[in-house]
Amino acid sequence: MNEYMMSKRLFEYNSIIKENEDIYRRIAKLFGFSECTLWILYSLREDNTSLTQRELCNTLSQPKQTINSALKKLEADGYLELSSKEDRRRKQIRLTEKGETLARQTVDKVIALENLTFDTFTEEEQEQFLHLFRKYTDNLKINLTERNLK
Repeated sequence: MNEYMMSKRLFEYNSIIKENEDIYRRIAKLFGFSECTLWILYSLREDNTSLTQRELCNTLSQPKQTINSALKKLEADGYLELSSKEDRRRKQIRLTEKGETLARQTVDKVIALENLTFDTFTEEEQEQFLHLFRKYTDNLKINLTERNLK
């Protein structure tokens, strides 16, 4: 493939990614959330259990400080609780009853919308989409590591 076609396809790919990010940014704004808050609630709802801050940072690919700020606000508003069992440095994050209600009214609707959208693909298309997107992302990480951009 020539360089022009490759560049054109990458431009389209990046435009699609930015459009997708904008959709979620608009959803967060619609609910009066920061993007980070949306994704924290989403992750806690999808995981259906408790998570640690480190697990959230890894899952969401966000810096610890960003996650921490959003967690503090959610906790102060009564939507989640942080509890430690054995290790006080590894607090478990759980939705409170108020947080469960909020999640049902917001992120559950997002998940339902995503399921409805994903169901427009055949099972084979779903697998192919995920496989190719994972392959691209993994190869991008490898190439970034091998080719320092500085």
